[in-house]
Amino acid sequence: MPASSRPLSLAAFAMLFALPTCMAAQSGRMTAAEYDRAVNLLGPNLTNPVIGGAVTANWLADGRFWYRATTTSGSEFRLVTPSAKRVQPAFNHATLAVALTAVSGTTVSATQLPFQSIDFSARMDSVSFNLGTRRFRCDVKGAGCVAAGNATGAALGRGGRGGRGGGVGGGRGNGGPPLNVSPDGRLGAFIRDWNLWVRDMSSGQERALTTDGIRDFGYATDNAGWASSDRAILLWSPDSRKIATQQQDERSVGEMHMLSTAVGRPALRSWKYPLPGDSVVAMVHRVIIEVESGRTVRLQMPPDFHRATLGDNLSMGDYNWSPDGSRLALVSTSRDHKDAVLKVADAATGAVRTVFKETEETHFESRTGWRVLWSTNEVLWYSQRDDWGQLYLYDLATGSLKNQVTSGEGPVTDIARIDEKARTLWFGANGREPGQDPYFRHYYRTGLDGKGVVSLTPDDGTHDVQLSPDGKYLVDTYSTPDTPPVVTVRDASGKLVMPLEKADIGPLIAVGWKPPIPITVKAADGKTDLYGLMFRPTNFDSTKKYPIINNAYPGPQSGSTGSRSFTAARGDRQALAELGFIVVTIDGRGTPGRSKSFHDAYYGAMGRDNTIPDQVAGMQDLARRHAWIDIDKAAMWGHSGGGFITAGAMFRYPDFFKVGIAESGNHDQRNYEDDWGERYQGLLVRNPDGTDNYTVEANQSLAKNLKGKLLLAHGTLDNNVPPGSTELVVDALIKANRDFDLLMIPNAAHGYGAAGNYMMRRRWDYFVRWLLDKEPPKDYEIRTGGRVGGPAQ
Repeated sequence: MPASSRPLSLAAFAMLFALPTCMAAQSGRMTAAEYDRAVNLLGPNLTNPVIGGAVTANWLADGRFWYRATTTSGSEFRLVTPSAKRVQPAFNHATLAVALTAVSGTTVSATQLPFQSIDFSARMDSVSFNLGTRRFRCDVKGAGCVAAGNATGAALGRGGRGGRGGGVGGGRGNGGPPLNVSPDGRLGAFIRDWNLWVRDMSSGQERALTTDGIRDFGYATDNAGWASSDRAILLWSPDSRKIATQQQDERSVGEMHMLSTAVGRPALRSWKYPLPGDSVVAMVHRVIIEVESGRTVRLQMPPDFHRATLGDNLSMGDYNWSPDGSRLALVSTSRDHKDAVLKVADAATGAVRTVFKETEETHFESRTGWRVLWSTNEVLWYSQRDDWGQLYLYDLATGSLKNQVTSGEGPVTDIARIDEKARTLWFGANGREPGQDPYFRHYYRTGLDGKGVVSLTPDDGTHDVQLSPDGKYLVDTYSTPDTPPVVTVRDASGKLVMPLEKADIGPLIAVGWKPPIPITVKAADGKTDLYGLMFRPTNFDSTKKYPIINNAYPGPQSGSTGSRSFTAARGDRQALAELGFIVVTIDGRGTPGRSKSFHDAYYGAMGRDNTIPDQVAGMQDLARRHAWIDIDKAAMWGHSGGGFITAGAMFRYPDFFKVGIAESGNHDQRNYEDDWGERYQGLLVRNPDGTDNYTVEANQSLAKNLKGKLLLAHGTLDNNVPPGSTELVVDALIKANRDFDLLMIPNAAHGYGAAGNYMMRRRWDYFVRWLLDKEPPKDYEIRTGGRVGGPAQ
C-alpha cells in the first residue's frame, strides 16, 4: 500500500523532529517518517497555529469599536474605548450563552458562540445577531434573549462589497448567475445571453436592461484572455440609478483551443484568447445604462483596448462616479500600456472630455488607483515620474498639475483615506522608515498640499491600519516574516494609545516550528541590495552541507517572496527545506515594490534577464557567507512565471543550476495573452528575417543548452497559460536530443486542483533524488487538512 501522511500526536511529532538524520541515510533511501515531518509543516496541517493578533475593528458612532478575538478556548467579543484606554467584554458571554440556548433550542457554548458579527442597540444595552436563518436580540448582561425575526444582511444572500473588477458583489441568488448588487440593495445585475439584466432582490422579478448584445459582443462580459466567468463587470452609481460598464467586442479575436482527456471522444474547449502581435484584439465600447428606463448612453469616444491601469483585466477601479451620478471619470490605457488618458463623461449625453494624458517610456501602472475629489473638482493621481510611486493633485477642469502630494524615496502603495473637507490624506508606502526592510509598508498622514507629513506607524515591521471614521484613532497591526503580529491603537499623531493584541505562536513553537530567516544579498551589479527569505530544516546542523533551492518568481507584476507579514507557512517552502535543503526566495530587479527603475530593470528582455542574473548572484553571495550551503548543488523551481524563469535558468546558466522544476511556465510570450507580453516586452515587432523581438526571449530557443535534470509539468486544460507553451520547450528538447522529464496532468487547470498535492510530492521526490542522491519513499501520498498533534488517520 502507498505510504500516507499521518497527522501525529504532539509527543509523537516532537519525537519525529528529534530523529537523527542518519536514519534517513539507510540504504540511500529517505523514509516516509521524514516526509511525514515535512507534511506536518504545511499550512493546512498547522491547525490553529496562531492565537490572537488579528483585529477587525467595527467602529461605533461614539468612537468605540468592537472586535472578535480568538482565544485558546475559542473566541470572545471585545469592546474597546480608546479615549479611556479600556478593553472589556462586549457582553456577558456566559449568561448570554445560557439565555440563547433557552430561546434558540440549540446548545450554545460561551467560548464558541455560533455567530461572528453583532449589532449594538442605540443604548448599547443589547446586541443583535444572525443565527442561521433567524435573528436574535440579547441583553448585554445576558438577562435574556428574544427572537427578532429573520436573519438580515449576508444571510439573505445580498452580499457586500467586493469581487475582482469592482462594484458591489453579491451571491448567486437562488442558484442563478452571480449578482452584482446595487448600493441600495434593491437590484442585482447579471448577464444573460450576452445582455445585462437586473433582478429585484425582494420580488425576484427580472428584466433586461439591454437587448442588442450578441455572442462575443456582449455587455459587462468577463471573458478576455485567461479570465473567464459569468459575473457582470460593472460599477453602479452611488444612487443606484445608473451602471457604468462596457460592451466588449471579441467577434474577430482569435481563439485558443484545448481538448479534455476522456474515454471516447474528448471535449473541445475554445475561447477568445488574443496574442501579442494580433491585428485584432478585444476592444471595449464604454456605456452608461440608466437602470429604470433601460436607456443605453454610449460614450462619445473610440473603443478602448481591453486594458487597465493595473493588472491584466478590466478594472472598475478605472471608473469613478460623481456622487450625484451625473458624471463619470474613466481612464483609457493604450495597447502597449505606455499611455494613460484621464477622461470625464457626461452621464446624460455621453459627451467625453479629455483631462490629461500621462506617457511612460516603458509601461504605466497605477499601484494605488486614482481618486476624483468631486467637491473641489480635483483628482489625486498616481505616477512614477520621479522614479518612485507618488501621488499628485490635478485640477479636474483644466488638467493642470496643482502640486505633488507625496515625495521622497519609497513608493506609495495605497490610499487609505481622503478627508476632502480637512484636505488630508492617509496613505501607505514602502521603505520610508530608515533601517527597515524596504518592502515594509508604513502609514502616513499629510495635507493635500504635500505639507505636514506625519509617520503614524513607526514600529519595525509591515503594517495594516484601520482608521476610525473621525480620524482620531487607528488600529495598527504589524509583523515581520519572523515575528508574530502585534496590534495597537494609536491616535491621529501616531502616538501609542494602548496595546491591544499580541499573537501567541506557542502552538507552533511547541511542535518545533521555526520562522524563515530574512536575507539581504547583492544583485548581479554588485551594488544593489536584494531582499528575501531563507528556510532551513528545523533540525539544521551548521557542520553539514545542504543543497540550495531557489523558489523563484520573476514578476514583473510581483516577486518571489510575497507579503512581508507573518504567516505560519509559505506554500511548501519550509516543508521542502525539512527534507534537507536550504530554500530561498529573492526579489530580484524587475519586480515591484521599490523604485520604477528597479521594476523596469528587464523591460523588453523578459527571457534574457528575467531576474536570473540576480538570482544567481544572490545564491552565490549566500554561499560565500555560509559554509553550510553547497553551491555546487544549486536548483530552482517555480510555477507559471516561475516555471518560465526556471527553464530559462537551466538553459542560460547550465553549469550553475543542476536541477530545475518548471511548472506551467509561459515559456514564450507569443503564446500567452496579449496584455502580458505587450505590457512588459513591448509590442511585437517583426524583423525581415522572420524573427521578432520576442524570439530571443523564448525558452525553446535555448533548450539545446540543457545539462542538468529538468522536470517540466503542465495541466492539459490550463486556460491561463495554455499547455502549448511547455510543449514548445518539449519539442525543442527532443530535437536537441536532450534528456528531461515531463508530467502532463490531465484535465488540470493552472493550479492543478485535486492533483496539487501529487505535484508537490513529485517535486519533493525530484529534488531528493537528484540533489540528495537518495530514493524517496515510494508512492508517498501527501494529505493535508490534518492537525498537528491530532489523531493518526
